[in-house]
Amino acid sequence: MACTTILVGKKASYDGSTMVARNDDGHFDTKKVIVVNPEDQPRKYKSVIGMLEIELPDNPIGYTSAPSVDKTHGIWPAMGINKANVAMTATETITSNARVLGADPLVFPKKKENEGEEDIPGGIGEEDLVTLVLPYIKTAREGVIRLGGLLEKYGTYEMNGIAFHDENEVWWLESIGGHHWIARRVKDDEYVIMPNQFGLDRFDIEDAFGDKKENMCSSDLLEFIEKNHLDFNNNGVFNPRNIFGSHTDSDHVYNTPRAWFMGRYFNPKTYKWDGDNADFTPESDDIPWSLVPERKITPEDIKYILSSYYQGTPYNPYQKANDPRKGIYRPIGISRTGIMAITQIRPYVKDEIKAIEWLSFGSNPFNSSLPLYTNVLKFPEYVSNVTLDVSTDNFFWVNRLIGVLADANYGACIQHIERYQLSVSAKGHEIINEYDKKFNESRDVLVLEEANNKLCEMAKKEAQNTLNKVLYQASLSMKCGYSRSDN
Repeated sequence: MACTTILVGKKASYDGSTMVARNDDGHFDTKKVIVVNPEDQPRKYKSVIGMLEIELPDNPIGYTSAPSVDKTHGIWPAMGINKANVAMTATETITSNARVLGADPLVFPKKKENEGEEDIPGGIGEEDLVTLVLPYIKTAREGVIRLGGLLEKYGTYEMNGIAFHDENEVWWLESIGGHHWIARRVKDDEYVIMPNQFGLDRFDIEDAFGDKKENMCSSDLLEFIEKNHLDFNNNGVFNPRNIFGSHTDSDHVYNTPRAWFMGRYFNPKTYKWDGDNADFTPESDDIPWSLVPERKITPEDIKYILSSYYQGTPYNPYQKANDPRKGIYRPIGISRTGIMAITQIRPYVKDEIKAIEWLSFGSNPFNSSLPLYTNVLKFPEYVSNVTLDVSTDNFFWVNRLIGVLADANYGACIQHIERYQLSVSAKGHEIINEYDKKFNESRDVLVLEEANNKLCEMAKKEAQNTLNKVLYQASLSMKCGYSRSDN
């Protein structure tokens, strides 16, 4: 599944929070958000795609989940935060190369073809990861360790990048072939750029096989590299991207341009991104995986960058100019996104209110970002009661409708979209501030459900108002329009 991820360390954020966000770019996958309480968590899990049965521990903790509404291919929970205030996002589909995949093949499932045969289970995949890991971890580091053990035991049938974070640490894990993996802690003052490409460009191998302070990996990784002649770095520096990643022509139109635009936004003066003698271009293979931003990063920054489509560049698909470069690169904010969530863990408030998910449904250039408290027993129906039928009664479908109408009438509608995004975000901050104070006064977690209801009521009003406006603008552009003055 093609996605884009950004990770933010606590000293790189505006308020000391750790934040992770990811565009879940399925093929217009219908999404909702729910709370999975311990009694609802299975004790024996069977994946749909991998056909793999796994016994789960008896002590799960509650967590939020963003599953697919259509369960034909499994649960597919895109991200979540558990009651220990640990967040997980899964997954960023990444790339590899033939040498790695030949040395440790992916573990594909195989359905029986003839009478008397049995299905052959495969490994674990994006369908499974949040369900198998998030209910059983108390820190981000524990998430890396648990998932790493599952990958080594069961293998995987796809290449994935997975993020974990708590209030102190942000970790990024990338799978390598069928059974290997590598993970690195994001430095507190850095943010991470992740399109659909193997990302890690630095790794302290001594730390990974020593104290494991900021680096971890599968136990036989060095032996695996040496045995299969994978390290062709010629400067003595261990660069995982060179060893395990890809540098293909398709990367240069699909992946690296997204990394270029993200770096250009957060570090406009650190490097030269445009023109002759640019340090990095949209097709550079060596854009850094992590950087210290030139200013602190906010949820609004993350929403903007994960909604972006090369604004201010010749590659903007909505520009009026007839430039041959228009739309040649895959945008970050793409049409088919199902959900984007910014998971935020705030260190300066009580444990019960530390975790917030900023939710966006549908195509990010045209939707808004709604914050919700996660330490609740259930979410409001406006975000949790979503069906496959189009309806304005939920946040998913109303944003899908707004996006389709605004995309086709960009020039006439974009000002309504910008006002919509600003209003929901501003009122979201206002209500969170109000209920942070209410909780501190009452210490009653039930006020958090009250807050979420108020937030959803606000979002519903703002979304309906925006839908009314973009529908009117789109109506004016209908090809069957006619009046007497047209004669």
